[in-house]
Amino acid sequence: MPTLFIIFGLRFFFYSNEHLPIHIDVRNADGEAKFEVEEIKLVSNRGLKNKDINLAQSLIEENKEIIIAKWNEYHGKQN
Repeated sequence: MPTLFIIFGLRFFFYSNEHLPIHIDVRNADGEAKFEVEEIKLVSNRGLKNKDINLAQSLIEENKEIIIAKWNEYHGKQN
């Protein structure tokens, strides 16, 4: 489970056996959510509060290029 970054108590990561579309998981003490990255969209939420969902979505928007690059690097895809 590569962790990309931890910001404001939110851990942004993806599982090693992931599949397309590019997505990222976000976890904190309350739960976990999954977001698609290319067109940022909440896919699932298991326990994160609305304020944390909104914060995570903003951070994904700010770091979208980094997330996509790290996904491609980890999964062996060329840009």
